[in-house]
Amino acid sequence: MKVRRALISVHDKTGIVELARALAALGVEILSTGGTAKLIRASGVRVMDVSEATGFPEMLDGRVKTLHPRIHGGILARRDVPEHLAALEKHGIAPIDLVVSSLYPFEQTVARPGVTQAEAIEQIDVGGPTMIRAAAKNHGSVAVVTAPSQYGAVLDELRASGGSLSDATRFRLAQDAFRRTAEYDAAISAYLSSSAPPSGERSELFPAALRFEAERVLPLRYGENPHQEAAFYRQVGAPWVGLATMKQLHGPELGYNNLLDFSAALSLLLEFPEPAAVVIKHMNPCGAARAATVGAAMALAKASDPVSIYGGIVGVNRTLDAAVVEALAGVFVEILFAPAFAPDALEEIKRTKKKCRVFEIACDRTLPGRLAEYRGVLGGLLVQTADLADLEPATLKTVSKRTPTPAELDALRFAWRVGKHAKSNAIVRPDEPRRLGAARGDARPGDRARDDRHRVRVRRVLSVPGRARRGRAGRRHRGDPARRLPARRGSHRRGRRAGARDGLHGHPTFPSLAESVR
Repeated sequence: MKVRRALISVHDKTGIVELARALAALGVEILSTGGTAKLIRASGVRVMDVSEATGFPEMLDGRVKTLHPRIHGGILARRDVPEHLAALEKHGIAPIDLVVSSLYPFEQTVARPGVTQAEAIEQIDVGGPTMIRAAAKNHGSVAVVTAPSQYGAVLDELRASGGSLSDATRFRLAQDAFRRTAEYDAAISAYLSSSAPPSGERSELFPAALRFEAERVLPLRYGENPHQEAAFYRQVGAPWVGLATMKQLHGPELGYNNLLDFSAALSLLLEFPEPAAVVIKHMNPCGAARAATVGAAMALAKASDPVSIYGGIVGVNRTLDAAVVEALAGVFVEILFAPAFAPDALEEIKRTKKKCRVFEIACDRTLPGRLAEYRGVLGGLLVQTADLADLEPATLKTVSKRTPTPAELDALRFAWRVGKHAKSNAIVRPDEPRRLGAARGDARPGDRARDDRHRVRVRRVLSVPGRARRGRAGRRHRGDPARRLPARRGSHRRGRRAGARDGLHGHPTFPSLAESVR
């Protein structure tokens, strides 16, 4: 198919002047619109405005440019159908052999923090997808180019063939075009679905058919186990939140389990508006703290459980500075993340923590009004709304004789936020004397809190630092020198060894637990 006439209308101007010059050198007549036409004309290439070809001016702030029979007739007419060619000649419409179009940047717009719905909707392209789909449908006669990355190969073939593009090339370009418009429509649908409905209107949370598009961001080292393969995808068109905003600054590539822990750590960190630090191990909190600075918070979070922090995921919600690096001196962590890094702190991390994965990631607490969570199960997909609820002290009802103090309510709210992210049953005991709070989650398998007489088991324990106890002979338990105690001899019917094997240990930090169940 010989290319004699091309329509160029792009938002992304990358390489467009070079493309226009090359097409003109091949004798191709060029039509164009708006800013694209001005840019091509300024480069010295002859170009005809679409409004000149249609005899109708662009209108409605550029919303209507190419939506005209003189444009779409030239694109959709089949060259192998005589009636189509006769219709073109009757109405004075010249065929268009090549369409070059890139769409308004809708995906990039909705990825910006704080973008309004009105701004997003204004970036929904109408004329571009219409031209692309028309050209792709008629790929037997028309070629369609949708990305600057395609310019080079198309020009190479045009030069090598004397200005023609093969059937195979046009078919491949049509495939890419339909893929692009499908991604674009999926992005729009995903954004509108994730937005809260206007006041007074209802929107279906779980539609009868769930469709969304995702793009691969990076392949992972392996899956949950070394023999499994995995990759990380980002949903097309959804607001860029969470791991979608991560940027690796240092360290080896990620694994599947790394990302699960990373997501859990970031979700916990976003609970706190004040400077905070968190430590996650096996998707469970094992340290969380607030303070006047992230350096002080990091020291408190580390002290919550100085054993489980080893190999954990650590994050702070302010610029990571030298104080954080100092608090983590000598401690290996799998991932260290923050919204920004002080240059000297980052250099020290690179020097001293060669195997630590360091990430810059957005810690913006402004999340979409309707954020969905997806989880695959055998044969299906589970969907639920994200748990964004907070504990509001004003809604609490005091049922005891004494009203909690403001400090106690603050500690309760801190405990509520941390406990929400602990798996299975959870006990959270905030450090009220520090007022800003520190908490620990049990990240070591087998640890339990047990009341001697009532056999109360707690699967996940969040406690305070500084309460280590020694065993009967003054020796610390070798499995956890800071926390675990020997099993008691008492009435457990299988004896001391069986109790130790089951991990049933008395816990010094819960003396009031028995009182609560008597």
